[in-house]
Amino acid sequence: MAQAIQKTTLSAARDIPFNKLVLSQNNVRRIKAGVSIEDLAEDIARRGLLASLNVRAELDADGNETGFYRVPAGGRRYRALERLVSQKRLAKTAGVPCIVSQASTPEVEDSLAENVHRVDLHPLDQFRAFRTLKEQGQDEDDIAARFFVSVATVRQRLRLAAVSPRLLDLYASDEMTLQQVMAFSITNDHVRQEQVWDTISRQHVREPYYIRRLLTETAIRASDRRAVYIGIEAYEGAGGVVMRDLFDEDNGGWLQDPALVEQLVIEKLNSDAEAIRSAEGWKWIEAAFDFPYGHTSGFRRFYGEQPEMSADELERYDAVKAEYDALDAAYAEAEDYSEDTERKLEELGGELDRLNDRPYVFDGDDVARGGAFISLGANGELKIERGFVRPEDEPKMDVDGGDASEGDNDVAGGRPTVSADGNAAHGGGSVDAESEEEDGSLRPLSERLVLDLTATRTVALRNALANDPVIAFIAVLHAFVLKTFYLYGSDTCLEVTLQSARFSQTPGLGDTVWAKEIDQRQEAWGQDLPKDPDALWGFLIGLDDASRQALFAHCASLSLNAVIEPWNKRSRAIAHADQVARSIGFDMVEAGWTPTAENYLGRVTKAHILQAVQEAKGEQSAQLIGHLKKSDMAREAERLIAGCGWLPQPLRAAEDVTSDDSSSKVENTGATPDAEAGAALPAFLTEDFDPCDRDDDADRDGGYGHLDAAE
Repeated sequence: MAQAIQKTTLSAARDIPFNKLVLSQNNVRRIKAGVSIEDLAEDIARRGLLASLNVRAELDADGNETGFYRVPAGGRRYRALERLVSQKRLAKTAGVPCIVSQASTPEVEDSLAENVHRVDLHPLDQFRAFRTLKEQGQDEDDIAARFFVSVATVRQRLRLAAVSPRLLDLYASDEMTLQQVMAFSITNDHVRQEQVWDTISRQHVREPYYIRRLLTETAIRASDRRAVYIGIEAYEGAGGVVMRDLFDEDNGGWLQDPALVEQLVIEKLNSDAEAIRSAEGWKWIEAAFDFPYGHTSGFRRFYGEQPEMSADELERYDAVKAEYDALDAAYAEAEDYSEDTERKLEELGGELDRLNDRPYVFDGDDVARGGAFISLGANGELKIERGFVRPEDEPKMDVDGGDASEGDNDVAGGRPTVSADGNAAHGGGSVDAESEEEDGSLRPLSERLVLDLTATRTVALRNALANDPVIAFIAVLHAFVLKTFYLYGSDTCLEVTLQSARFSQTPGLGDTVWAKEIDQRQEAWGQDLPKDPDALWGFLIGLDDASRQALFAHCASLSLNAVIEPWNKRSRAIAHADQVARSIGFDMVEAGWTPTAENYLGRVTKAHILQAVQEAKGEQSAQLIGHLKKSDMAREAERLIAGCGWLPQPLRAAEDVTSDDSSSKVENTGATPDAEAGAALPAFLTEDFDPCDRDDDADRDGGYGHLDAAE
């Protein structure tokens, strides 16, 4: 016989006056969370009580009902009603919908069950509800106020409408996380969203940052210098769309139309260039996003002069400087931080900088034949390089002495050569002094005699210069400076050359910190040097030793060339460059170079990328990215090996070990080279070696520097 199913009996519901309700001490909620009591009271006042209170009749010692009811479940609603009563917005005797429980279970179970069994609303359901309210005419601020959430939360939930319905269905079925959905919401392109999901669903890497990267790989960041230069408002005004990430810091978003950005930048650059040309009077101005490194080679550079301060400016400068120094000295002795003092010092320092940074004034004749280069700086500011003269615009110089074909010419080719011992190599016939007409007139000396006399002087002067190292140093420096700063300047008596290789084919080289420092030194010396090359010698004589050495080092450094060309390996020159690097303690990692997708990883094969990761982080890390496309692999490799100090082979320091040293080591131990290598493996070949956790001191002292021995 089948067992009878026990019927469930629900507790009765009825209205109970508020003044007959008391809060049960068995309510489990002790910690404040969720909407505040004040906000809940306002919500009840607006739309009424949405859920009844769960109550139990209070009994006296004899088990009889007292007429009062305890509230074990619904304590927050009770507190909200109590607040409304205290504000006279609800009568004490107002009926409150209640469920009168007749259960025999403890009161604490009622409170615990109500809170444990409650399930928070799914974000997707919340999004759909917010969207319905939006469609019914409520704006984001109104929705946020009605449900006591921030406007940003409402916007974030509504932003999920930008996600493909197919992906939302996957999220609803727990096949995708909320963080992944939020990453997809940065674009409204449903087709692209689904393509990216189909791609990453077959991979191990599904992190939100990777989704954002794939969705924005063809877009331009709002922090990009091009976007900063034209401004987001101008881009949007031209019909451009900006992708925004409401769930994460996006630094202004991404500009979705790169072609439009390029067009706007070109138009604005040309407009700014024309405005500068018209205002300053330059003969020509070239404008571009970037110029290749060394683009000014072959141009003569001239510099403007900074005008002296006027009497008013000088008086103001002295007053501001005195105030700054006094405030800075007093603040240095203070024990507490002062925001007002910091702000005041910053204001005074800014005014001093403005007074010091007066615009340079150029000579009108130079400006009429010269020009400028205009490009974009690293932060989107306009970069203006003024004062360059093309070779064809140089003024024609008169050559003293007339036509070389006129007059006596005792030397073939018009120029004698002088050997190391001072003897002249003569060409052509000799002049017989006795055959000259003796008419008593003073004739010019014969060219042969002049040659002999000056050859003698040259040898004597060489000997004298060799005995004066200081002047010899200045003479070489003079030749270097003429070559570096005075392209069409005066000649020098020293037949030394200073060549400077050009690297215009290397992209981004001009934006490196090293190139910028070189440019800053060139600019600073160019401003200090005299405009007339004939005055250079006196200027160099007047310099102190430290300044002369700094200027010499700058000029000499520009002639250094350690480039390995496909058609010219230059083995001896490269070996010498390594010697120079070791002598000055140079290291590419310490200099700040790090491998990126732009400068290395994106320009080599996948095998080279994996080799780099394997050497820097180990085989396991290389396996993590082995399945990616090359572009994605390069970007992931950049992230993985950042900070590890790994260098590609051409940038590694050469080992300073001679073959004699190596042979002597083998000789002393009596072992073969192979046996010797196996007996003492370098640290990077042991299992517990971590290239990212190496000893910098060991590296500098000739240890395993950048995995050199791995080659």
